[in-house]
Amino acid sequence: MRLGVLDVGSNTVHLLVVDAHPGARPQPAHSHKVEIRLAELLDDAGAVTPAGVERLLSVIEEAVQAAEDKGCEDVLPFATSAVREATNADEVLARVKAETGVDLPVLSGEDEARLTFLAARRWFGWSAGKLLVLDIGGGSLEIAYGIDEDPDAAVSLPLGAGRLTSGWLPGDPPDALDIRALRRHVRAEIARTVREFSRFGAPDHVVATSKTFKQLARIAGAARSADGLYVQRDLTRKALEEWVPRLAAMTTAQRSALPGVSEGRANQLLAGALVAEGAMDLFGVDELEICPWALREGVILRRLDHLPTPGAAPA
Repeated sequence: MRLGVLDVGSNTVHLLVVDAHPGARPQPAHSHKVEIRLAELLDDAGAVTPAGVERLLSVIEEAVQAAEDKGCEDVLPFATSAVREATNADEVLARVKAETGVDLPVLSGEDEARLTFLAARRWFGWSAGKLLVLDIGGGSLEIAYGIDEDPDAAVSLPLGAGRLTSGWLPGDPPDALDIRALRRHVRAEIARTVREFSRFGAPDHVVATSKTFKQLARIAGAARSADGLYVQRDLTRKALEEWVPRLAAMTTAQRSALPGVSEGRANQLLAGALVAEGAMDLFGVDELEICPWALREGVILRRLDHLPTPGAAPA
């Protein structure tokens, strides 16, 4: 069957269309992505602004049309941190339902972490052993750990690159005191979770998902996206520690000129790097591997798990 997954995230609204059936690897067929930075379209009270709501409705309508055009039998929509934490979330969701026909479920932070972990487990397989999975989004940081497909521990922290940039780093380039304050904040938040994970022992393999980690790995020398999904891409803490002060000294325009860094994400890269560095340091990670699959794939895989196997007798 052809499935679409509609991810209303803190940075983008992304429709991923795949051809899939139970027991097979989902094959990407089409991608429709629009950057809206919803996490930055909030007023002082934490509500999505009227302009932000109108933009969101327009982009969701585009995605629904794209799914129809590509022949999707079903679309799996979900929203994450920006909608979840908006003070007018109920109003926004009601308007989305009324004006686009999309009933938009909101994933909890723990659900995000668990579904992302599932995607990483399926990608790397059982031989990877105990996995520690890190995912930096626009609004939150997800951390999950385990040896099975469902993690033993999963948390979500309000440490997304977009959220932190808009709330802590107003300058371009940002002020050194602001950077230092954000660094302290990030590490204090992450440190509160370390004990919960450390009781399970050291992971056998550490992986990271998300655009932020992919861009950080790329500027540190990892292969280009054009080289394909199956090229191993790693990020070391040493390389990251060398890049953080360099990113801090750059303007957004200078960061956007770095290899693999998109213009729309360049302003968030320093905040994302501070989160990545803090997580790797506090969890004692010297090196991690980038996982091509993340939350969207996790949602698709979970849906496929609940479909009947072709040829199976009905229960």
